Amino acid sequence: MKAMYEKVLPTPNSSWRFHLYRLDEIPFNWHYHSEYEICLTLNSRGQRFIGDDISNYDNFDLVFLGPNLPHTWHSKELLHELGEQHFTFVAQLPMQWLENFAGSMPELDSLGDLLQRSARGVEFSRATAVKCANLFYKMVDADPMSRFVMLFQILELLISDKNASTIASVGQDLRTGYDSSSSKAERIINYIFEHYTENLKAAQLAEFAHMSTNHFHRFIKQRTEKTFTELVTQLRIGKACSLLVNSSLPIANISERCGFNNISNFNRRFYQEKSLTPSAFRKKYLSKGGVTLL
Repeated sequence: MKAMYEKVLPTPNSSWRFHLYRLDEIPFNWHYHSEYEICLTLNSRGQRFIGDDISNYDNFDLVFLGPNLPHTWHSKELLHELGEQHFTFVAQLPMQWLENFAGSMPELDSLGDLLQRSARGVEFSRATAVKCANLFYKMVDADPMSRFVMLFQILELLISDKNASTIASVGQDLRTGYDSSSSKAERIINYIFEHYTENLKAAQLAEFAHMSTNHFHRFIKQRTEKTFTELVTQLRIGKACSLLVNSSLPIANISERCGFNNISNFNRRFYQEKSLTPSAFRKKYLSKGGVTLL
């Protein structure tokens, strides 16, 4: 069974990705990516596939996965303890970013052992999962700095769990059968990253990738969990957020710099992403102090 490569995009204004999935069911999506991943699944019961391991899982399923380790969860069974949806908290941490922390800070020496064990996947006790759940819930509405601090609190809880155990078998080459299209995905995503403030068209990218337009749309959706339009909009809004809090540029200029064709479209898209207007977003973050305008 071939695992699909997934390109992970950092959360705007962050160096890593945090997301809460609220799902009616958890589909089988056998995939891998180059990031470390902390995954907490709540209100759900089903099967968990990690490397060569297939196990049943229950509420408060907490695992830590190393880079390029194939995985998926699959469930249609709700527990109804927390509502009418499955909840999955995901923190995806760039490999070099996290390993640099572990290798350069004596305070994080114990993190190195966890990173080594994660090559096989590590599962944690329910007690640790409950503590981590409290932090993950707080992360949802937290600003990037607070979320970063809570991430390391979660890592501390993982390191301290004496009942943690590895998941997949020793010595198996889990990279066998990886999706050979990963290099193509990297090339396409990198092109989008370099040109997202320009007037990008799906047909243009499809030609660049030697695909039909329909195939290109499916390709992007499968590998980023976003449509082409959603992906470009997220990148543009992320850049706009940075300019709003780190410069004194007028909002109309920021809109133009970030690739929006008019200020009305920018305001509408920004509000859809952030539930705030650009001016309200700037005011909110500047009111916290400590931001120097360029």
